Amino acid sequence: MQRPKTPGYIRDLARQLRQRQTRHEDLLWACLRDRQLGGAKFRRQHPLGRYIVDFYCHEARLAVELEGSIHNQEGQQEYDAVRRERIEELGIRLMVLKNQELVEELESTLARILDALTPGPLSQASKPAL
Repeated sequence: MQRPKTPGYIRDLARQLRQRQTRHEDLLWACLRDRQLGGAKFRRQHPLGRYIVDFYCHEARLAVELEGSIHNQEGQQEYDAVRRERIEELGIRLMVLKNQELVEELESTLARILDALTPGPLSQASKPAL
């Protein structure tokens, strides 16, 4: 599927989000930046059409999202499901990680991301977060 045009306000919002990352995003970015993980180039707060993903590797067509407590709020799970569907329609795999998982199991979380960089039928990116 062809990548949709990104509205200007989304690009502006992505820029703002990069300037005020959460501490969890800071932690993961410190591990992903400068091709530190498997030589893969990641972008942070990257627009995909009308959505913004926390981290994106174009070569692997992999988006990585961090989820905090806001994703447990009423209505948010339905929005997240629609968002996931739209992103996957673009041929992009979406890997969702819980903030707590990142902090408590950093090494194994990075290993899962590294595994997902090489697409395959058993890729962790296609499995929903627990």
